[in-house]
Amino acid sequence: MRPRRLLTLAISILATIALLAGCGLVSSSGTFQSAALPDGARPLDGADIVVTSKSFTEGVILGKITATYLAAAGANITDLTGAPGSASSRQAILNNDADIVWEYTGTAWLNYHNQTETIADPQELWREVAAIEESEHDLIWMAPANFNDTYAFAAAPAVHKRLNVHTISDITRLPVKERTFCVDDEFFSRPDGFVKMLAAYGMPYNTPDGVPIQNVTRMDAGVIYTATADSDPCNFGEVYTTDGRVKNLGLVLLEDDKKFFLPYSGTAVVRGEILRQYPQLRGLLDTISKRLTNEVMLDLNARVDIDGQDPADVAYDWLVSQGLVVEDDPDA
Repeated sequence: MRPRRLLTLAISILATIALLAGCGLVSSSGTFQSAALPDGARPLDGADIVVTSKSFTEGVILGKITATYLAAAGANITDLTGAPGSASSRQAILNNDADIVWEYTGTAWLNYHNQTETIADPQELWREVAAIEESEHDLIWMAPANFNDTYAFAAAPAVHKRLNVHTISDITRLPVKERTFCVDDEFFSRPDGFVKMLAAYGMPYNTPDGVPIQNVTRMDAGVIYTATADSDPCNFGEVYTTDGRVKNLGLVLLEDDKKFFLPYSGTAVVRGEILRQYPQLRGLLDTISKRLTNEVMLDLNARVDIDGQDPADVAYDWLVSQGLVVEDDPDA
């Protein structure tokens, strides 16, 4: 499974607490802000719902958005966001210890179901994943959000301008000495990763007229962003498309014009039993999903990772900005 950026702030404490115990997951203390729907409606009044998430920044933000919004709609929310390791939140859903989690189509396709075919069309991949998940686990994948947190290559603005590169294919017309890359070990070695990507784009690895071995620097995923921004030691760095550091450092994402990378569309996943009990969840979750884009996630992730804001506050502020919730009046 591709490594994901983890929260390095106070949320890591919550992740540690949210461990799998003998009786299931334990609450991470339910740290989301109280809110209400603008019209005062409570379509989920009395519903008991457990929301979990993975522990990296984006996963926690999505979990907090979901917990805050559904609680505003009247649900009694148990907040298990920040489950340590992707397996924890996945296992919680499979064990009926949690009811809702945000997942990624690419993760399910490759890691949960061991599929090797690359399906470039996001909607087609979502349909395939949704069918398998419902059939095998009674997990219902809602309509995917409008963001795709997949692999990409980025360049510093000065490199982008100097080399006039807009797509990965543009790199192939550069002199070999300019085809320098920073990648992490996992992406370098995985069967659908760096080496195969270079071959797909016609600049094979470790060849004098492709990408010579000395042109590739392998480093920790977190360091790549700064190295790319500094153009040292590489012109092009492996990044995630919705990582807040892309926006903070002003990195320019290159288009994957050959559609090599598998889509990782963010999708709310609900246990079938819960959705049948509370069918109104579909409309509520769709209301969130249709507003989430790459630009939105870049901004929300940057507020946590760069500005140091609490994910619960970021989630609440975004919901308010969208007119989806208002301040809760406990005396109303």
